[in-house]
Parts: sequence; structure tokens; C-alpha cells
Amino acid sequence: MIASVEQGKANRETRVGEERTGTKRNAYNDRRERIPMLDVGDTAPAFELQNQHGETVQRSDFDGQRLVLYFYPRANTDGCTTEAREFEDALEAFEERDTAVVGISDDPVSDLETFADDHDLTFDLLSDENGEVATLYESYGEKRMFGNTFDGVFRNTYVVDPDGRIEAVYEGVSPDGHAEAVLDDFPAFAEP
Repeated sequence: MIASVEQGKANRETRVGEERTGTKRNAYNDRRERIPMLDVGDTAPAFELQNQHGETVQRSDFDGQRLVLYFYPRANTDGCTTEAREFEDALEAFEERDTAVVGISDDPVSDLETFADDHDLTFDLLSDENGEVATLYESYGEKRMFGNTFDGVFRNTYVVDPDGRIEAVYEGVSPDGHAEAVLDDFPAFAEP
């Protein structure tokens, strides 16, 4: 079930990701401080980052169309490659719905260029090396893995409507099938 703007205002707890993950904070419960996610209906934070070609990309570049903004932990890792390839495979279907797809990680531009070239990715991959934009989207913070603690990107996705407002939130997603799940939810979104 999709959380609409009206539902988001009425019930600030409704999230698109709940149906897919089963719990609101699922896998990240033990990895980060519990902070509230941006809510449906909130204005999507502005950003200005470089893509895999070294070009500057801003959130406002997508005003007037829908934007799927997905955050992923690391380029050229198994899960992130799966997720990116699935978004690439579904890119034409997103474009038919006047929707851009953008991925953000804390990888340097050079790593994103290699990632895009190695996997034939044609959509923008943005470098957020210091995690500032991911932090604005509550998708960056302390993680624990194999007994180590470090800061990193959380696998979250936001759908931003043509007016720059958050239309849906997918939190702590599994990379397998995620692009298709977002696409499947599109009939529930309002028309642009």
C-alpha cells in the first residue's frame, strides 16, 4: 500500500517500506540511532553533487517530473550492483512515467565512473563522499558489521513528486526486486 500525501498528514507513521520489510526499522535497528525518517508530504531536501561524469546535478534539475532517489552503500558490491542493474533494466518503464532515477552513495566520482562503465548504467550516480546529502535524507550514520563500527550509507529510497515533495519512502530495502517493487507501486501515485 502506498502512503499518499493525505495519508501521510493524517498518520505520520505510514511508510511505503513497511509492507515490503515487515517492520518500520527492520535490519537497521541495531546499526543506527533511531531518528525519524522524512515523511510523505515533506519537501525533499535540496542537493548539489557530482555524477559519474564529473557533472553537477541538483535536486531542482528534476522539478516538474517524478524522481526515484535511491541511496546505496557501496559501488561494485554484490547487493548494490544487483540494485543498480535492476533500476537500469526498469529505466525505460520509469521514463515512460516521466520519472528519473538517481543513485547516491559516498563513493568518489572515479569509483562511480568505473561502476557505471562496468555495469552499463546510464542514469546518474551521485558522489556524496562526506555523507552530507545522505544525512539530510536520513540515510547516513553509524553502522556495525563484523564487529566493526563505521559511518556509511543506509539503503533507503525516496520517491519525490514533480513539485519536490516526498511521495513515498522505502526504508532499509533489500536490493533484490526493489526497482520492480517501486515500479509496481506507481499506479497508486497521483498523476503528475
